[in-house]
Amino acid sequence: MRAKKRAGAARSTLGRGRGPGTPVAQVEKEQATLKELAKECLVTTELAGRVDLVVRHLVSGVSRSQVRALIGRGCVTVNEQPCGSDHERVQPGDTVRVTYDPAQGYREAPPSRGPTGFQIVYEDEHLIVVDKPAHLLTVPTDKRDPHTLVHLVRDYVFRNQRGRVEIVHRLDRGVSGLLVFGKDVDTGQRLQNQFAARKPDREYLAVVAGDLPQDTGTFDTRLVTAKNLTRHSSHRDDEGEPAVTHYTVERRLNSATVVRVRLDTGRRNQIRVHFAEAGHPVLGDPRYAPELARHPRWNAKRLALHATRLGFAHPFSGNPLRFESAPPAEFAPFCRTRAGTTGAQP
Repeated sequence: MRAKKRAGAARSTLGRGRGPGTPVAQVEKEQATLKELAKECLVTTELAGRVDLVVRHLVSGVSRSQVRALIGRGCVTVNEQPCGSDHERVQPGDTVRVTYDPAQGYREAPPSRGPTGFQIVYEDEHLIVVDKPAHLLTVPTDKRDPHTLVHLVRDYVFRNQRGRVEIVHRLDRGVSGLLVFGKDVDTGQRLQNQFAARKPDREYLAVVAGDLPQDTGTFDTRLVTAKNLTRHSSHRDDEGEPAVTHYTVERRLNSATVVRVRLDTGRRNQIRVHFAEAGHPVLGDPRYAPELARHPRWNAKRLALHATRLGFAHPFSGNPLRFESAPPAEFAPFCRTRAGTTGAQP
């Protein structure tokens, strides 16, 4: 009850949650550091249907526009995945969670008019491949970023197909290039299984600082996450996640090297950590060896890292799919390739 009293003292613009008579299991707790409330429920047969009705069940007094605003800010998850639309359907057994600041007024963002913010490379009834710009986050962070790639893709898919979007893999903010999303849970799981088995072909173009001593090489370490969320390598078998990065030098320049990078694994910050620890950080990297990552010819406020190739088997037909994306204009001083994206359809 203490959390409910604090919510009232804050003069919540979203009202108060339902009492102990709620016919579903409900958890309510206060996260002191963020001054947020978290409410969740296990969807029953009676609640199955549109997720916005479940949200209004959890947080009484909210309007439909406020529910859409909560979803747009990444405050609503279904089975620990960000909810993409107020019309998304939930089934018995699904877990819906709402995390919000009761003192904040949530306003709905202006409606999107199209697939703005990203380029569609390939799309069918099961999946969508997009070209991510560097400035976008792939998914929301703990700060509830309202403008992310997954929100834009989900909005587009829902308007055109009334489907949902499943996250398969991610790119860091500051990195551009190719990503695939599933349009339903089954497709997403099949694609995730391919990535877990290291089957997809993933190639990146990177410009790193200095002159690499070898034309080809492999980094094989285990990545550990520090308390500040940065990552570093460990060679101990009892900690971290295996991370394998292969590279081939494509071009040597004055105080920089252009490399093609292939991944066996896809850990967070993997390429950035491996090259920084070797003394050759990705140009423009503000986190890993930032002093060395500066270069007079790299003025872009992004990383010199682009996911240039993505290949995998279609999750249902089994046909090979292969897509390529030429690096953006920022790479022009280092690469002779023209910007653009090409796709190999099934």
